[in-house]
Amino acid sequence: MYIRETSRLSGRFDVLGALLSTVGMAALVFGVTRTADAGWDDATALTFLAVGVALLVLFVLVELRAPQPILPMRILTSGVRGGAFISRMAFAGAIFGYFFFISQYMQTVLGFSPLQAGIAFLPMTVVQFVLSLLVPRLTRRFGNTALVTVGLAVTLAGMLWLSFIGPDSSYWTAVALPMLLLGAGQGLGFAPLTAAGVAGIEARDAGAASGAANVAHQLGGALGVSIMVAVASTMTPVEDVAAEAPAGIATGAALLGLALLSAVALVIPGSRRAR
Repeated sequence: MYIRETSRLSGRFDVLGALLSTVGMAALVFGVTRTADAGWDDATALTFLAVGVALLVLFVLVELRAPQPILPMRILTSGVRGGAFISRMAFAGAIFGYFFFISQYMQTVLGFSPLQAGIAFLPMTVVQFVLSLLVPRLTRRFGNTALVTVGLAVTLAGMLWLSFIGPDSSYWTAVALPMLLLGAGQGLGFAPLTAAGVAGIEARDAGAASGAANVAHQLGGALGVSIMVAVASTMTPVEDVAAEAPAGIATGAALLGLALLSAVALVIPGSRRAR
C-alpha cells in the first residue's frame, strides 16, 4: 500500500515537474523572440519572460519536494557539472545562432543557392569530424578540462573573426577560414564538455545527469537563437541581412565568452579539487 501510494505521488510530481519546465522554457523562448519585433520594453514580452522565470523557479521547488525527482537538485550542486551545463547552454546557443545567420548571409548577401550554402559548411564539418576522432587520445594526454578550455577559446576566436563579415566580404577569407576555427573548437570541446556534465555522478543519477545535459543543449540552442535575433534586430532597425548577420554573430561571440568564463571559473577549479 505504501509503495503504491509513493509511486502514485511520484507520478504526480513527475507530471507537474514536466509541465512546469516545458511551459516555463517555452514562455522564456517566446518572450525573448517577441522582443525582436516589439522591443525589450514590450509588456507582452516582459510578461512571458517573468512567467517563464517564475515557472522554472516553481519547478525547482517542486523537484526539491518530489520523492523521486526527474531532476535531482544534487546533480547541479557540483561546480564542475553546473559550470558544464552553463557552458553547454551558451555554447549551443552561439552555434545554433551561427547556423541561422550564416545560412541567410551566404544566400542573401553572397548569392549562394541553398545547395551551395550547404556545401559551404564543409570546411567546418571536416575539421570538426577529424578532431573529434582525436579527442580520446588528446584527453589522455592533456586532460578533459584543457580540451574544454582550448575548444571554447578557439570557437570564440572563430566567432569573433566571423563577426567582421560585411556586404563586400569574400567567402574564402571572411567565412571559410573562421569556419575552420569553429570546426576545430567544436571538435575539441564538445565531447569533453559533455563528459564534464556527468563528471563524478553517482550511478543512480547517471540518466538524470545525461538528460540534464541534453536539456541544457536544446534550451541553450533555442534561447541562443532568440537572443541573437533579438539583439541583431534591435541594433539594425532596418531589415538588412548584411548588417544583421555580423550583429547576431557578435552576440554569439558574447555567448561563447560566457561559456569560456563559466568553464574557467567553475569547471577547471572543480576538476582540480576532485583530483
